[in-house]
Amino acid sequence: MEDRLKRGLKKLQEVDGKVGDDVANNMNDIFPDFVKYMIEYVWGDIYTRNILNLKSKEMAVVAALTAMGNVKPQLKVHINGALNVGCTINEIKEIILQISAYAGFPASINAIDELKNVLKERENQGIKDCIGEKPTNRVLPTERYDAGLKELSQLDSHQAELLNETYKDISPDLVKFIICGQADIMARDNLSKRLRELSTISALTALGTAAPQLNFHINAGINVGATVDEIKEIMLLISVYSGFPKAINGINTLKEVLAKRRDNGEVKIE
Repeated sequence: MEDRLKRGLKKLQEVDGKVGDDVANNMNDIFPDFVKYMIEYVWGDIYTRNILNLKSKEMAVVAALTAMGNVKPQLKVHINGALNVGCTINEIKEIILQISAYAGFPASINAIDELKNVLKERENQGIKDCIGEKPTNRVLPTERYDAGLKELSQLDSHQAELLNETYKDISPDLVKFIICGQADIMARDNLSKRLRELSTISALTALGTAAPQLNFHINAGINVGATVDEIKEIMLLISVYSGFPKAINGINTLKEVLAKRRDNGEVKIE
């Protein structure tokens, strides 16, 4: 137990620094047992696991907290944490942009506002954060649909056909906007598809209201290079930020995806 606490305090300092200490100290006078449990489990148990690096973890957490939309103080802490462990400003922007597709523009607008606040505070403290690369590929308006089809096929070669079959009679415009949206977001080349999918899996698991979409993105994540173990780590992270029931539901969805891939003879699932 003492080792868990020591490990947790060390990892908390590594990721969140003074901001994390302030959160813990703010609660320590009213409920020290809660603070001890939080540090042991979150930072001593989960964050010390090494299947996902800290950068990937913090990007996934920023995605989840952005999607949840009602945890502004915690989002602030983890935007700080993401910058501390090597995320660039543009990478965080990309994650927030991507979450607009799954949790709506209000959630992403609020996250951008929080990012602005964090960057201003860090600038005032003399911290110079790396801006990072901007997307260099540009999709012309006349090429959006075809570019979107190409992006979607990399996630799942059958998805565009399935969307058309399901929605062409009731809402063909929805299909068009979904496919064009792939060109608008997924085609941007300053963040890997693997990190994009891990972040989307994190957000959808945290929301807990979109099981079919989570199923699709777990499968897509594997298709673009995420490992099963990495996706399991995302579920453990979500147990911290959105609770065990949603993490359990996420694991059950992962099991469904793996069973279907085995039935289809797709053996590259490690």
